[in-house]
Formats: sequence, C-alpha cells, structure tokens
Amino acid sequence: MKLRILGLLVGLVLATHAQSDDLPPDTIKRKDAILKRFNEEWVALTPGKGKFPAAFTMGSNKDGRENERPAHKVTFAGTFSMAKYEVTQELYFVVMGANPSKWKGPRNSVEMIDWDDAANFCRNVTDELRKLNLIGVDDVVRLPTEAEWEYACRAGSTTAYSFGDDVADLGKHAWYKPNSPGNDPPVGKKLPNAWGLYDMHGYVWEWCADCYHDDYKDAPTDGSAWFKPETKTRVIRGGSFADPAEQVRSAFRRDVEPTTKSDTIGFRCVLSKK
Repeated sequence: MKLRILGLLVGLVLATHAQSDDLPPDTIKRKDAILKRFNEEWVALTPGKGKFPAAFTMGSNKDGRENERPAHKVTFAGTFSMAKYEVTQELYFVVMGANPSKWKGPRNSVEMIDWDDAANFCRNVTDELRKLNLIGVDDVVRLPTEAEWEYACRAGSTTAYSFGDDVADLGKHAWYKPNSPGNDPPVGKKLPNAWGLYDMHGYVWEWCADCYHDDYKDAPTDGSAWFKPETKTRVIRGGSFADPAEQVRSAFRRDVEPTTKSDTIGFRCVLSKK
C-alpha cells in the first residue's frame, strides 16, 4: 500500500513538471510575486458611488435574441472587485499545479478548463491569498454572477458594446473572428473599457457562477447568481477569438455543459465579502 501511494505521488510530481515545461523555469519560484500581482490587479466596482451607477439594465429587447429578454433593472446592494484580466496560465499553474491550455504563454489566458476547474481555482487562490495576508478572512475569490459580469462589461454603457454601437471600432477593443490570429494572445493587448477592464469583449468566453435560463423572466434583480437545481448547463459570457461581432456584444449569452473544455473558454474572478 505504501509503495502504491509513493508511486502515485511520484507520478503526480512528474506530471506537474511535464506540464510546466511550457512556462518559464522559474515560474514556481515566482509564486508569491505572481499571486501579489494578481491581487494588485483588482478593479474595485462600487455601485452607487462615484462613476459607478447603483443599477443598470441587464439584457436587451432590441437585438432579437429571446434569451436576452426581458431587459430588466438590476440594483446592487454592495461592492465587489473584478479582475482586470482573465486568469493567466502562470497564475493558474502556481495555484493548481497544471497548465491545461492549448495556446501556451505565461500571460495568455488559461483555457481548456471546465466550470469545476474554474470554481476550484477560486477556492484555492482564496486560500493562497489569505496565507500571504493579501486578503482578509472574510474576503473570497469566486466566479462572477452573470449580472456582475454584464455590469462590469458595460461599464456604464447602454450600447451593444461598452464603447458604442459601431462594429468598425470593435477591433480596437476585442480579439474576435475577423482580426484573430487563431488563438488567444497575452491578456491586455486591446483597449480596456471605461472601467479599466480588459478583454471583456472577445478573446475567450468567461464562465459565470449562474445556471443557465432560457430568458430573464423572474431573474434576480439584486445582482445575485441565479440557480436552478434541475438545470445543469452554465452561462458563459463575452465571446471569443473564434466568434463574430454579434456574439461579443455586452448582452450576448450562451449555455454550455459545465464539463465543457475548450480553447475558447477561460474565466476571470471577482473578489467580494462572504
């Protein structure tokens, strides 16, 4: 039995080293620095204070998609912070010990991870940040709710995209099918939205906490996640480098099985109080 356990541990170590070959050799040595950088990149969103409206209109009644209707008012009761970028491969590796991504690069978004992988990362990185005393015991890193995601993406706008309605300007803000190199480059190479968040349009789809619903009838109006035990699919937002302009709109939403692993799906995190 002891030999079997030892063999499993050796195998795990070897697998971890094999999966780190695509990252700089000092990545694991820079773990604390990578975690500190991640923690420094939060963008504080304070609904009702300063430039951040307390409420916004979620969804759209004019773009012809039933699952974006009815457009409805969402009012937030508290504040939260959104990560400036999607979770990068170097960050995912130092927290989870693996880099499953197809398109390799330390500052590229991690992809090929399913919903559980993303949720597990959030739990683990919460522990890591607490160990370094970078966040408090009542702070938690988690996936954004769908309402939080759209609020952050819109950045106070009511247009198709955070910067307006003109598709001609989309290439300045997003990697999407017409301008994509066919993969996901390093994060933050396009213009951010008005709140300093990068790659909210295009680049890679982003997992949200919510279960998927066919429309917004009876949707929460307080910004909380919307769960439905009998619904197994999850929500992804933002579109990707492989999608057309229509699918990278602020209101566009898709449902996928939570076990889906794709090079077009990644995630970003939220920091909030428990």
